[in-house]
Amino acid sequence: MQAGPDHRSAGHYLRCTPENVCWGTLPTPDTARVLAVDSGATVTFDTVSQEGLMEDQGRDPVAYFGRHGVERADVLDDAVELAASDLRKPEPPKAPHIVLGPVDVRGAEPGDWLRVDFLDLRPRVPYGVVSSRHQRGALPDRLPRDFDGSSPAVFSKFCRLDDSGTRAVFEFCGGRATIAVRPFMGLCGVTPAGSEPLSTIPPGPFGGNMDVREIVSGSSLYLPVQVPDAGFYLGDPHFAQGNGEIALTALEGSLRVTARLTVVKTVSPARARMPFVETDDHWIILGMNESLDEAMRQCAGLSVDFLSAQTGMTPSESYLYLSAAGDFSVTQVVDIVKGVHCSIRKSDFREECRA
Repeated sequence: MQAGPDHRSAGHYLRCTPENVCWGTLPTPDTARVLAVDSGATVTFDTVSQEGLMEDQGRDPVAYFGRHGVERADVLDDAVELAASDLRKPEPPKAPHIVLGPVDVRGAEPGDWLRVDFLDLRPRVPYGVVSSRHQRGALPDRLPRDFDGSSPAVFSKFCRLDDSGTRAVFEFCGGRATIAVRPFMGLCGVTPAGSEPLSTIPPGPFGGNMDVREIVSGSSLYLPVQVPDAGFYLGDPHFAQGNGEIALTALEGSLRVTARLTVVKTVSPARARMPFVETDDHWIILGMNESLDEAMRQCAGLSVDFLSAQTGMTPSESYLYLSAAGDFSVTQVVDIVKGVHCSIRKSDFREECRA
C-alpha cells in the first residue's frame, strides 16, 4: 500500500524501533534524544498504532490481523519488531500509546513555542481498529456489551479501507457503514518538565494525548516549550475520529507523517501558555481539565482572550461574538483530562470588517 511520500523527500526520517520509542509514558528531560534538528527542518515519522500489539490482543500483530484476513505482507515490520522486543508498557500507569521521539529542535528554550506544520499524513496499512476497553468510555455502566449480553474487557471492530483509501468500512449485523478517512495524530507534544515519566493518557499544557481531530495535513500546532530543545514526540495515529471519542479509541491505524518543526520566539498576539491550532480557515483554541465543565470554562476564557487580542474586540464584544459564531466542541471525554475546543472562522474577520 502507498504509505505517503518517500521518506527521503524530507530532511530526516524516523521509524518506530525499540530504541526510538517509549511505551505508555512521555519522554522526560533525561530521555535519550533520538534525533536533533535545526529549526525549520522537516522530518518524516513512520508511526505505529498500538492496536494489534496490546497484551489483551495477544501481542502478536501477525496473528491478530491474520484472524481478520490480513496477509503477512500487509503487517508492518516495525510493528512485528516492537511486539517481539523486550519493550513493555509500564504497570502502572496503564497507558497504551507507542510514542516516537523525542526529537530535539536546536535553540528552543522554555518560553518559546514550537510550531509543528503537518505537511502530509497518510495510512501505512489498509486497515484500522476501533476499540472500547475496560469500561473506560463515556457509558461505562452500559457499554460495551457482547452479543450474549456479557461485558467484555475489550470490544473491537476491524475496518478495512476501501479501494480508494478514503473511506473505512464498518461492518455490523445486517449491514455496513463507511467512515471518512481523515488522518491525524492523536498524541503529539513537547517534553514536560520534571523527572517523573508521565502517563501518555492525560494531555496537558505540553500537548500530549489531545485527540484534536482538526490537526490534519495543512494545519499548524503551536506547543509551549517546556524544556531546552523542546523534545518533540508523537504517537497514537488515527485514521478518523468523532468529536468526543466516546467509546475510548478513534479508528486507530499506523500513519506516515511528514512535519516541519520551527522554533517561534514569540507569537502575535500574546497567547496563554496552552497549545493551540491554526488552519487555513480557523483558529482553534483548546481547553483541558479533568472536569468537562471546567474544560469548557477554560476554553471559553482563552477564546475570549485570544479574539480580543487578535481582532481588537473588547472582551465583552468577544464574549457575545463567540456566543453567536464560535463553534465549541467536546474534543474527547476519555483521557482523564477532558478536552473542549473552539473553532473561530477567519473569514468572519476580513480586513474591511475591522475598520
